[in-house]
Amino acid sequence: MSEINQSNTNEEPKKKISLQEAMKLQLENKKNKAAAGNSASNSGQAAKKMQSQQTKKVSNSRRKMGV
Repeated sequence: MSEINQSNTNEEPKKKISLQEAMKLQLENKKNKAAAGNSASNSGQAAKKMQSQQTKKVSNSRRKMGV
């Protein structure tokens, strides 16, 4: 147990980073996760395109006009 604690103290202390750098790191991590997720999940569904699930309403205007 003491060996584990000593190895943690021997590492460099974490440097304080600016907010801008932190945001860049988070964005980079997010992009990497998205790229890894997209390649794995889209392997079988790459050709399918999303379609609206709302049905089109039929226009009754011609019937109402009596034509």
